[in-house]
Amino acid sequence: MLFDSHAHLDSASFEDDRAQVVERARDAGVNLVMNPSVDLESSSKVLKLVKEYEGIYGAVGIHPHSASTMDDMTMSLLEGLAKKEKIQAIGEIGLDYHYDYSPRPVQKDCFIEHLRMARRLGMPVIIHDREANEDVMRILREEKAFETGVLMHCYSGSAELARQYVRLGASISIAGPVTFKNARKLVEVVKTVPMERLMIETDSPFLSPVPNRGKRNEPAFVRFVAQRISLIKEIAFEEVAAVTSGNAKAFFGI
Repeated sequence: MLFDSHAHLDSASFEDDRAQVVERARDAGVNLVMNPSVDLESSSKVLKLVKEYEGIYGAVGIHPHSASTMDDMTMSLLEGLAKKEKIQAIGEIGLDYHYDYSPRPVQKDCFIEHLRMARRLGMPVIIHDREANEDVMRILREEKAFETGVLMHCYSGSAELARQYVRLGASISIAGPVTFKNARKLVEVVKTVPMERLMIETDSPFLSPVPNRGKRNEPAFVRFVAQRISLIKEIAFEEVAAVTSGNAKAFFGI
């Protein structure tokens, strides 16, 4: 069994063939999928998605790109959604200093509010960190986020930073870029992080792994991430599948 720890099946990219995408995932042995949200609208869509499909679970939250949409009413509505059945985490949340679609102070305020909500609810968080390593780490530590669980989604940082996160109790999720030819840094991360702290993901519909690079990504393709990790770690594919699935189930309380 495989667990895709991060896929956006609520995306418009899947509007025409979502049921078939879910079926292909199951045929490929991907029996569990975590679907995080990016704003209030997608959080509501995720709630419908998890009701419709067995094996799909959700997270609610506001992505840093949409941080400017946060207000008291939005946070109150999100907190209500977070208490619904099959909603297992807060996310995806964090900081993105590459695009800066929302001002950085606004991103930080939004991030902190979500971390405080997660602590109130005793829920783990799914973290987006793009070119904001220092601030993400500092805020996670200041808000004591590691006490309820931290998953660094689609990890792209250094092996040394990954070691710091592991020491603090976080988990690291590896996505399609590990299969790319220029993935030297990610290969070192996979070698560094112990299996008990690794998860795998697609980030569908983005970042499709080799041999499907450039095409729309979907949960069935998480197999290629697991295969690459098995080669890097020099362990059986079945072990990668079993351990990463067990890690994700434990982290999300499934």
